[in-house]
Amino acid sequence: MFPINFTINFPPFNVATAMAGLGAWGVIIFFAYWIYKKQTAKPKVWKIAAVVLVGFFSLSFDVNMFGTAVKLSILPLGVGILYYLLNKNKEKWQTYRAFAWLGYLANFIFLLFALLAIPVHHVLYPANEPSTYLANVEDASIIAIHPTAKESNIHIESLKKQLPLLKQRPIHSDVWYYEMVKDKEAKERDERFPNLLTGTISKWGSGLNPLIFIEADGKGILLSTPKEQFYFRSGASLLEEEVK
Repeated sequence: MFPINFTINFPPFNVATAMAGLGAWGVIIFFAYWIYKKQTAKPKVWKIAAVVLVGFFSLSFDVNMFGTAVKLSILPLGVGILYYLLNKNKEKWQTYRAFAWLGYLANFIFLLFALLAIPVHHVLYPANEPSTYLANVEDASIIAIHPTAKESNIHIESLKKQLPLLKQRPIHSDVWYYEMVKDKEAKERDERFPNLLTGTISKWGSGLNPLIFIEADGKGILLSTPKEQFYFRSGASLLEEEVK
């Protein structure tokens, strides 16, 4: 029989986002309890939770705020559904109305906390510092991703030594592309970043899982995240074959 291996890949844990989510739920629960205490008729807790969750449904659209896509609610669909179901009994609707609107307002509470999490994340995990993405390099290795890549491997000690010394440099995509194709046939073109660095770990809780490319001369690192790219240069090669 052939062995069957199962692998579960969990998304990177983002501590700022997680704390924002917990904070938002804390505020929602606080207001739900506050409404509950002020009411004469005391509905069951599970019914309150169900009404809040239904009230959460809304028509929304994505907007980009500070480089992050967030959902902006514009129409309280859940409140409308609850009104249709409960308004036949006026007293029942009066009991649950505030909870239904709290569910809708929860969208904005989550939005507020999501926006607060952005600067917190930037402070905890500076986007332009290599150590954010290369917190652990003990198991680092490289994979050739282009036919022109030379057989080589990463020099881990050199990488660790050079990490705090890396200097950020501007990315000149147009210039790099022109240099690659100038007076060359397709098969003669050398890829500027022919190697992919693997086996590294970003800072715990950053939620970052970038692609990391090593430059052909072994002295450049290109970090590519879904939002942006960063280019760093070292004073010495990071490849075993180049380190003396």
